[in-house]
Amino acid sequence: MKLKYIILSLGLLSFTSCTHLLEVDPYTFSSGDNYYENESQVLRAVNGVYGRLQGIYTSDFNALVEMRADNTNYQYSESDRGAQQREEIDEFLITSSNNYVNTQWANFYGIVAQSNVILTRIDQVSFADAELKKRYVGEVKFLRSYAYFNLVRLFGSIPLHTVEVTSPQGAFTDGKKASVEEVYAVIIQDLKDAATVLPASYDKNNAGRATKGAALTMLGDVYLTRKQYTDAASTLQQVTTLGYSLMPNYADCFSPTSKNNAESVFEVQYNSAVEGENSNFIFMFGPRDAKLKLVGFTGNLGASNIPTPSIYNAYETGDKRKDESIQLFDDPSNAKYPEAKAFGGKLPFIKKFYHAPYAEDGRSNENWPVYRYGHVLLMLAEALNEAGTGDPYVHLNAVRKRAGLAVKSGLSKELLRNAIAEEQRVEVAFENHRWYQLLRTGKAISVMNAHGVEEKKRLTRLSSASYNVQEFMLLYPIPSREVQINHIEQNPGY
Repeated sequence: MKLKYIILSLGLLSFTSCTHLLEVDPYTFSSGDNYYENESQVLRAVNGVYGRLQGIYTSDFNALVEMRADNTNYQYSESDRGAQQREEIDEFLITSSNNYVNTQWANFYGIVAQSNVILTRIDQVSFADAELKKRYVGEVKFLRSYAYFNLVRLFGSIPLHTVEVTSPQGAFTDGKKASVEEVYAVIIQDLKDAATVLPASYDKNNAGRATKGAALTMLGDVYLTRKQYTDAASTLQQVTTLGYSLMPNYADCFSPTSKNNAESVFEVQYNSAVEGENSNFIFMFGPRDAKLKLVGFTGNLGASNIPTPSIYNAYETGDKRKDESIQLFDDPSNAKYPEAKAFGGKLPFIKKFYHAPYAEDGRSNENWPVYRYGHVLLMLAEALNEAGTGDPYVHLNAVRKRAGLAVKSGLSKELLRNAIAEEQRVEVAFENHRWYQLLRTGKAISVMNAHGVEEKKRLTRLSSASYNVQEFMLLYPIPSREVQINHIEQNPGY
């Protein structure tokens, strides 16, 4: 275990020959002594960091940020208990040995380690184009910020590394954790630096790389999280000048035939035609017994991230997004599942990431939308309302009009705050923002305890200990292996 941790922390990675964003093998290693000697090697290394994003979204990150909230839960099976630790996340019964949490900790710190290697070594590499060198630095700082922004919201005070680890001793922190303020200071500076050097757009061969708009959007999200509303508003306002627009048809935001579209600010790239580069979302999210009917293969689907009655009923009458976001699977086999009762014997699943037919079992072709322009507009509306400046309605109503809903006007600050929050919930439902939204707005405990009451009424399998949400549960436990090996202080309550 220690050897594995040291290797990951050193981040001494090399890559097969590749120039396209998806053409990368991120799991081959080199001593690093003869690497980072030319531009092409730096490009391959940068692409390798992007490659790490894929594993986050195909390895149950959704459990930590959607199932943890009131948007989704899981389809229970007495005969298959392999996903019990995922269920513990949903029900707030988690321990520090939870493998789903441990996996994401390793995923995010893998991005940090690899980014630090590049940022430490790129200065020694000569570039024919100095602006290209600056761009690579900006891309990597964006990716490191992405990792730290997730880590600090999930775990709070965490180890903070900003330079390459060059020795086994340096891979261990001896229990040292940076404060939340220190982590955010690095995130904010990295994103400011990135926004300065990144282009507004790329040609189609470089689609999916971090842009100025992506850096500003994440920075605006950071400021919202920090309740720096004036900074959030001015930052997100800049994004509205960069050429993004809402897709006329909401469903096209998620279609494999319209990847990296006009609404896409940043999305993780997948390609089912390239071995190892496919996504797998419907195979994770579909109802257990629906595999043959939905995707054409025998066996079972993952039955995780199943929409709850709460999110299903959150859509206003006439909201076009509902039928494009959630589909109901109707089959006699549903009768044995109590989750189907609230839906008239049908089982809901996320339609956003369902695009049949599928050529191979377990392989889908959707990208993952990390940030969309619709989300930008709603974050901007939130920031303007909280700051008491500008016109939040113009941004809120642009999103509502696309959804086929009547515009809002004349609300008090509190009522408008609630309206924007509800709009955000349904606009970016199942895109891994809900738990963070509840944390940011201070509603996680009240919303989830109320949600738990309703879940216990309809799902009698839930124990009395489920959904008893307390303050310490707003953070995840530090993985037990990190406490044991690195002597990192465990978060309170665990």
